[in-house]
Amino acid sequence: NITSIGVLDIFGFECFHHNSFEQLCINYCNEALQQQFNRFVFKLEQREYEREGIEWAFIAFPDNQDVLDLIEAKKSGILSILDEQCRLPTCTDMSFARAAYEMCGSHGRFVATNNQKVVGAFSIHHYAGPVEYSAVNFLEKNKDELPKETTEL
Repeated sequence: NITSIGVLDIFGFECFHHNSFEQLCINYCNEALQQQFNRFVFKLEQREYEREGIEWAFIAFPDNQDVLDLIEAKKSGILSILDEQCRLPTCTDMSFARAAYEMCGSHGRFVATNNQKVVGAFSIHHYAGPVEYSAVNFLEKNKDELPKETTEL
């Protein structure tokens, strides 16, 4: 019996005609990978150059920490809002979407037009570009339990 874990590479960003919970999870993973790349290649190297007194020109790069915060922040992030909605007995995909509009509406990377609000959709401006997500079945998909083998890792 071999224990393993799969890793999605940074080129796995997804944007389809219809994007749901699965694409949000994949794109969140890629945001985290992009942040790790930025941190190790740009932030830490440039700090090291400064510490060692190496002459160099600062390299500007987009920092996607704000997208990660939008998705993962405790209490106000999309995943936290979704988890809270899943714990409440009468919540629906539309109540989740409304909670996200209320909690995330002022975030610069979150967009929900009036047309999107009617159908329970929203957009996130990821590092790779904007993606519109449909909140349909988010609650059901979030309630799926992880396989036992995954939680034992």
